[in-house]
Amino acid sequence: MISCSDIMKILEEHSPKEYACEWDNIGLLVGRKNKEVNRVMVALDATMEVVKIACDMKCDMLITHHPLIFSPVKKITDESVLGEKLLLLAESGVSYFAMHTNYDTVGGDFVNMAQAVANRLGLIAAKPIVQCELPNQGMGRFCELPKPMTRDEVCEYIKQSLDLPQVTFYAATPGGKEIAHDKTFSKIAIMPGSGKSFIDDVVRDEYGCDLYLTGDIGYHEADYAKELGLSIIDATHDGLEKVFASNIVQLLNHKFSFVEIDKSKTKAIPYWVIMQKP
Repeated sequence: MISCSDIMKILEEHSPKEYACEWDNIGLLVGRKNKEVNRVMVALDATMEVVKIACDMKCDMLITHHPLIFSPVKKITDESVLGEKLLLLAESGVSYFAMHTNYDTVGGDFVNMAQAVANRLGLIAAKPIVQCELPNQGMGRFCELPKPMTRDEVCEYIKQSLDLPQVTFYAATPGGKEIAHDKTFSKIAIMPGSGKSFIDDVVRDEYGCDLYLTGDIGYHEADYAKELGLSIIDATHDGLEKVFASNIVQLLNHKFSFVEIDKSKTKAIPYWVIMQKP
């Protein structure tokens, strides 16, 4: 028998909870640790659709990257979307587990979020953008592109490698002059999710990146980076982090006898469902 705590042990060995940011809310958020687990859903977010599918498919456990609960909850009723999700999970006996900034920071043998994106792009990562106390672990990655690429070439390369419909390119404007379209880039910094607060870390580092791949870039952050001489590719928050589900499935399949029984065919709600082999 595999229990919820057995799976939690593997996930927390991979990404220890002490490496989560102080403001984060990770771990088991709904359910019982000793629940027997035969069927697991893994997704990026606990959207209402994901929660309903997990319940309808009689999953014993739901694992997501982004936590469903961030702030204190004063009441759990069907009068709010959050309350309805929590009620559905509890009433259906689904144990719900989140691994967020601890997964962004530490990845063990099965890599963390930035390394997973680098792998998908076929890049060799040099070092983290923000280092933690573990050797070669931390948030983000500095990488070298397979060859020097122009703006159009690197954007197309990222779209094709990550299966994205589009990306947004913000060209650097050092001294008020936009870089030439035929300028080539050799090094790239990768920070999946929301990377606007790490612009200074990328610019200051001696690795010498002048291209930054991240998500959730607004007008002011783009303008600030451009004046510093840093071009940005915004591939969206979920566009970069959707690799989470398949990576966790790979980790669980390595440790337990699971088989894939269903995989979302929609890019809007990427999820995997796996179950124990008969």
